[in-house]
Amino acid sequence: MVYLTAEHIKKSYGTRVIFDDISFSIHEGDKIGVIGVNGTGKSTLLKIVAGAEQGDSGEIVAMKGLKLAYLPQTPVFTAGTSVLQQVFAGDNPKMALVREYEETLAALAETPEDARLTRLAAELAEKMDKAEAWSLESEAKTILTKLGITDFSQKVETLSGGQRKRTALAAALIAPVDLLILDEPTNHIDNDTVDWLEKYLEKYSRALLMVTHDRYFLDRVANRTLELEKGKMYSYQANYSRFLEMKAEREELLAAGERKRQNFLRTELEWVRRGAQARSTKQKARLQRFEQVSAQKAAEEKQTVELSSAGSRLGKKTIELSHAAKAFGGKTVIRDFSYIIQRDDRIGITGENGCGKTTLLRLMTGRLAPDSGTVERGETVKIGIFAQENEDMDETRRVIDYIRDVAEVVRAGDEKITASQMLERFLFPMDMQRGPISMLSGGERRRLYLARVLMGAPNILFLDEPTNDLDIETLMILEDYLERFQGAVVSVSHDRYFLDKTCGRIFAFVGDGNIRQYEGGYSDMKAARERELPQEPEGKQPAPKKEPPKDGRKENAAPLKKMSYKDQREYDGIGAEIAALEEKIAAAERDMAECMTDYVRLQEISAEKEKLENALEERMERWMELSELAEEIERNKR
Repeated sequence: MVYLTAEHIKKSYGTRVIFDDISFSIHEGDKIGVIGVNGTGKSTLLKIVAGAEQGDSGEIVAMKGLKLAYLPQTPVFTAGTSVLQQVFAGDNPKMALVREYEETLAALAETPEDARLTRLAAELAEKMDKAEAWSLESEAKTILTKLGITDFSQKVETLSGGQRKRTALAAALIAPVDLLILDEPTNHIDNDTVDWLEKYLEKYSRALLMVTHDRYFLDRVANRTLELEKGKMYSYQANYSRFLEMKAEREELLAAGERKRQNFLRTELEWVRRGAQARSTKQKARLQRFEQVSAQKAAEEKQTVELSSAGSRLGKKTIELSHAAKAFGGKTVIRDFSYIIQRDDRIGITGENGCGKTTLLRLMTGRLAPDSGTVERGETVKIGIFAQENEDMDETRRVIDYIRDVAEVVRAGDEKITASQMLERFLFPMDMQRGPISMLSGGERRRLYLARVLMGAPNILFLDEPTNDLDIETLMILEDYLERFQGAVVSVSHDRYFLDKTCGRIFAFVGDGNIRQYEGGYSDMKAARERELPQEPEGKQPAPKKEPPKDGRKENAAPLKKMSYKDQREYDGIGAEIAALEEKIAAAERDMAECMTDYVRLQEISAEKEKLENALEERMERWMELSELAEEIERNKR
């Protein structure tokens, strides 16, 4: 079944052609990955398919009644709504019911004595029962938790950029649609969450259209690839690995065709130069054919980024951390960490969001001081930092001037690289170099920022989520550059392929501020951690499987459980209670640190902190009971 067809789509921005007459269809069961160099229009294509933007010409023809959900790179939320309300912002009847129920509960929390709201909440709960909407809410909370969002009542305007993206992703995943459109879904989520999302979408039964730079993700999820290149689109019925093979075959055919054309032109040119003996019709036709083939446009050579390893000399002393520790608000994020960076180190840093990865980078680079321990840097150390967010760019300035601010010329081995040459190697031709930064796409600005960092010729390079918003081709070139880089590289990344390709040692945050070292890349670290898990005792036989009764009934099946209205209300609000208790405990810890000389006050705060901790323990136990009940109800429904 054809869900949607794009016919003869054209799109330009000013004089720059993004799409030049592209057409394609999306069928039931398609899981399509869109790839291409930054600036080729990947995000624009998704916007046009989703109806968020219009092409200059052409049309999108959708199946009658087609439902789609779209995750943009930068989601827009309605201020004042909670996380859960935002997830259910769609127009599906069940989602509207859940949203109304959540809004009523929020109002009731502010005025708990309001009898009208109490009755309304009870009525909505009954409607939720009849519509079987509880499962939808439970699934939304499960997805949010998997994505690292646990405070469902938090207002969306207080979320960080990464939390906003993950909330929007949950909203897209929960929506009952035919076509799911995702723009960079793996940005801002940690490795374990990417693993979960990958498995979730592998089982996804509806159509999927996505842009992602995660090559393992593309390889395991996509069954079709659309490549955008110089305004054209090429379709491959293949995942990422097979796409690479088919693309190489296509380019070889193009190269072979160009060689034949050049051979023909050389032969015909000799004939033309000798001059025709007689001007017969046959000879005239031959001359016309020569002119036609001469006028044909040659296949353009693929522009690539070839980087020499520009760097500065690094002395014996690099960066040394000795028993370094750092805490924020009473929470230790780095605990007693020691390491001496070697001159040729290739280190990857992994861990859950918020665990302290960027903090460790800031300690190493001197942008943050440790609470205890020391961080020393050698005199010859020249640091280059590729941060998560681009530094402020004056959009009115020319691209070439942005690079020249760092250096006009940089030495790479025996050669010198000018600012213009560096830009050319990063796919910025002369016409783009002379243009303003305002004309660049988000991905192109990211690539420009990387070129600027490398133009500084650092000898220790720090990369904080380098794969965010960089296209696959630039990533491949960056990986090749890092192989030849004469210095140390430290990378924070959730990109498993990038970590496998570039790292020889992994620093993994394992909880409570502790960091464990593993030799090898991400896959080596993951295998080592799996070996650390408790193993089943040898000789223990698995329990025999019971045959189901022949009449199809479940043996000794217990009656279906159902969560009461009271329990459901408690379950809905318990996350916020736990978060509030944790905040009060953190505040008490801060107060204790400030009054260490006032013994009486210290005892009072300590006693209050103990009460809060007991209350937190009780609420956590109750949350576990209710969560197990919700999971059991969901299993029984299936």
